[in-house]
Amino acid sequence: MPQPENAPYSPASYAKACEILGESVCRSLGLFVIPDDFLLSVVIPVFNEEKTLSALVRAVAEVPIRKQMILVDDCSRDGSWAIMEGIAEAYKADAFNAVTLFRHEVNMGKGAALRTGFAGATGDVVVVQDADLEYNPGEYPKLLKPIIEGKADVVYGSRFLGDSAHRVLYYWHSVGNRFLTMLSNAFTNLNLTDMETCYKLFRRECLMEILPSLRQNRFGFEPEVTAYVARRGFRIYEMGISYSGRTYKEGKKIGWKDGVRAIYCILKYGLT
Repeated sequence: MPQPENAPYSPASYAKACEILGESVCRSLGLFVIPDDFLLSVVIPVFNEEKTLSALVRAVAEVPIRKQMILVDDCSRDGSWAIMEGIAEAYKADAFNAVTLFRHEVNMGKGAALRTGFAGATGDVVVVQDADLEYNPGEYPKLLKPIIEGKADVVYGSRFLGDSAHRVLYYWHSVGNRFLTMLSNAFTNLNLTDMETCYKLFRRECLMEILPSLRQNRFGFEPEVTAYVARRGFRIYEMGISYSGRTYKEGKKIGWKDGVRAIYCILKYGLT
C-alpha cells in the first residue's frame, strides 16, 4: 500500500518541499524519500514490560513509515502477554502497522528473543527496539537514511555521538560501555563509539546471512552480532541518538555479569 501523498518522506511530500526550499536545502535538513513499497520490521523483545509496553508500541506506530511490529514475549511473568494480545487486536485493521506475536514457553534471554523475531521479519530493513522507553522510535527515519540512500548495510545508533538529549545516570555503566566498545573495536578493527547500543538496523538480506550463526541468548548478542557484521565486511554507519535510560528500580535488567559475558563473547568471536 502506497503512503498518502502528504505523508512525511513520501515522494510527493519531498517534491513539494524541494519546490518550496530547493533540493540542496532539503538535503541539508536531512529530508529524503522513503519508497512507497518500503517496509520496516521492528523486532521488540519483551520480558516483564507491562508498565511501558503499550506506550512504546504507540510511539513505534506513530512513526510515519509502513511497519511490521514483531513482539516476542520471552516468558514474561507479569501481564505483558495479555497486553501484546490487546495490541494485536487494536492494530489488526491498520495497514501501516502490522503486528506479529511470538511467545517463548521458557525464559531464554534477549538474544534468543531477537533470533525468533528476526526469523519472522519480512521487511526491507530490520531494527531492534527494546520494550522500555529508553530509546525514541521517532529517530527511525534518520537512522534509516544511510540505508535508504544506498550507503550502508548496517546502522548503529550511538548514545555517545552528537548533541541529542541524554538522561544523566550511572557513571560506571558509561565507563563499562565505552570499555566494551573499545575492546570490541580492537578485535573487529571497527571504530564504533557504542557497540552496546540497542538501536541496530540491518538490511534484511545482510541479517539473514548471519542469522544462522547467532547463538548468544542474553546480552552477549551485542558483541556477537558486531563481530559477524565486521567479518562479513558490511558497510556500517553510526548516527547519534537520544537516550533516556532507566534505573534498576524502574526496571533496568543488565548487570555486571552481563558485562563479564560480553568480554567473553568479544574474545570468543574475535579470536575464532
